[in-house]
Amino acid sequence: MSSELSAMLVKAGKITPEQAEKALAMVKEKGENFEQALIKVGAADSEDDIAKFIGKHLKIGALRLSDVELNPDIVKLIPLDIARKFKVVAVSKLNKTLLVAISDPNNIYVLDAIKFITGCTVQPVISPEKAIEKAIETYYTNADGLSELVRGLEEDSDLEVVSDEETPSESDLLSQIQDKPLVKLVDSIIADAIRIGASDIHFEMYEKRIRVRYRVDGDLREMAPLPFKYRAAIVSRIKIMAELDISERRLPQDGRIKIKIAGRTVDLRVSVLPTIFGEKVVMRILDPMALMVDMTKLGFREDDLKKFNEKIHLPYGIILVTGPTGSGKTTTLYSALKQINTVDVNIMTAEDPVEFNFDGINQVAVKSDIGMTFAASLRSFLRQDPDIIMVGEIRDGETAEIAIRAALTGHLVFSTLHTNDAPSSINRLIDMGVPHYLVASATKMIMAQRMMRKICQSCKEEVNLTQEQVESLGVTKDILRNIRAFRGVGCSDCNDTGMSGRTGIYEVMPITSEMEAHILSRSTDTEIRETALKQGMYSLRMAAVDKMKQGIVSIDEVFSVTSAGS
Repeated sequence: MSSELSAMLVKAGKITPEQAEKALAMVKEKGENFEQALIKVGAADSEDDIAKFIGKHLKIGALRLSDVELNPDIVKLIPLDIARKFKVVAVSKLNKTLLVAISDPNNIYVLDAIKFITGCTVQPVISPEKAIEKAIETYYTNADGLSELVRGLEEDSDLEVVSDEETPSESDLLSQIQDKPLVKLVDSIIADAIRIGASDIHFEMYEKRIRVRYRVDGDLREMAPLPFKYRAAIVSRIKIMAELDISERRLPQDGRIKIKIAGRTVDLRVSVLPTIFGEKVVMRILDPMALMVDMTKLGFREDDLKKFNEKIHLPYGIILVTGPTGSGKTTTLYSALKQINTVDVNIMTAEDPVEFNFDGINQVAVKSDIGMTFAASLRSFLRQDPDIIMVGEIRDGETAEIAIRAALTGHLVFSTLHTNDAPSSINRLIDMGVPHYLVASATKMIMAQRMMRKICQSCKEEVNLTQEQVESLGVTKDILRNIRAFRGVGCSDCNDTGMSGRTGIYEVMPITSEMEAHILSRSTDTEIRETALKQGMYSLRMAAVDKMKQGIVSIDEVFSVTSAGS
């Protein structure tokens, strides 16, 4: 439909031929949604505007799906596979007429198929593809869907109830986990989590129930509960998938699962931990499609991105990224490596664990239990003629000193540290035992970062700030100029959370000659921070407030993620 729609929009004077050409190129090269591509090239403000124009041109209605609440029974008149494949969803039914939202109303074959399946006259209305996908996700794959699977399990399964005192034998478990409804249940939970963009799945055992939670945009969301009597079988099914020992229930176990879904391969990192009521399972979803390695989309301020980009193209030196677990440090490093991954450089990484595989990068998994530590990996790397090295984390003085010395001998080194901000990282390295003169010579940039939840753009509204809130932000008057704040009300697009997606905030501190002098004179963290701010560094709080003014994050999120001194 892209080329037809493009020609239609150009003919009507809605977009220029150049914009059409750029948008079509994005569709072809990057697999972008055409409507989204038009927005990115500045040809339209929103997908809804495009839908309204097409609807008017084709003399059919346009519908904003986020404004209506659908009846799940009506939605499911169209089979899920057809809804997903052709981006179509049933909206309402009056007598024998079915109102259907579709992204491509010219596809008469789909409309005929729906007419045949439902026995209704089909009346199409146009809606943006993204909105239809969101409706499909909401109405076909919600907690009710899991409840139906659980009911099917109850009805179809011959499993016996395992009492709290009983421990099922290995042969019993092997028999149970081959039960088709149970296999389908576990597979559906995993597939559902991947579809909604969850980063983790938690199976938690309590006295009388199993709780399933997905981590989405950094927050845990509870799904449909599972019957407690299947706790051992569900855990054993996951263990079999991860090639773990199903008879071992007293010790923690770790494994991996590789699955194929929607034509792509997804890795699952599995951790099993014994608790008093059974084993808790956490599955980390490593989906290459969900990995954002385009630095321009990570959330950098334009000036900070320019500074970071300059440093990652240096021939030698060390670049450090700091922040707590889950702050996106690995994604930032992967983005940098992808940017500089060319055929003429040898890139080597030591990671614990290796989360994503990249063509052209030699990745090594650290295994401390057999002596393959970060320090040992680094020593080996230096005999492998590397140009660029990434060390997953600097945890001790030995690793820190080898990394620093590698940076001084003609290698570009990337690594991470667990510190609260960029300035404190300098004295952290010195505290680890690295001489201050080596830190001053080798370090080229230190960057701290955090992840923040974004406001849902479909239900965003402006809010008034109190004087107390403004003062509590603790930033300069310069940044407070034209201060505005927004919040998400909650709608079907964001599952009534008011939040959708995440973005990064960054504290980018290049090591200038003045900063080197501070390191050599062993200045305090406060003195280093003051100098960095004078040289134009945006603190994490300043970067967060900047995003709040743009309507990307809420003031509550600013206070939650950053502190006034950060």
